[in-house]
Amino acid sequence: MSSFVNFLKGSYNEFRHKVEWPKWSDLQSSTIVVTVATVILALFTFGVDELFSKSISNILGILINSFN
Repeated sequence: MSSFVNFLKGSYNEFRHKVEWPKWSDLQSSTIVVTVATVILALFTFGVDELFSKSISNILGILINSFN
């Protein structure tokens, strides 16, 4: 049990004194970059999904009409 307590104390000491936390302005700019990239990726994924969906619908429509 003592090794676990020592681990917690060491972890706290490292987080408190040795870790260099980012500045608030750096976090804000990183958040904006991630948000913009996420929106762009979502729009791209939506576009590809719509393209494939319409393509498959057209191909199936052609195949169904050719057998009628």
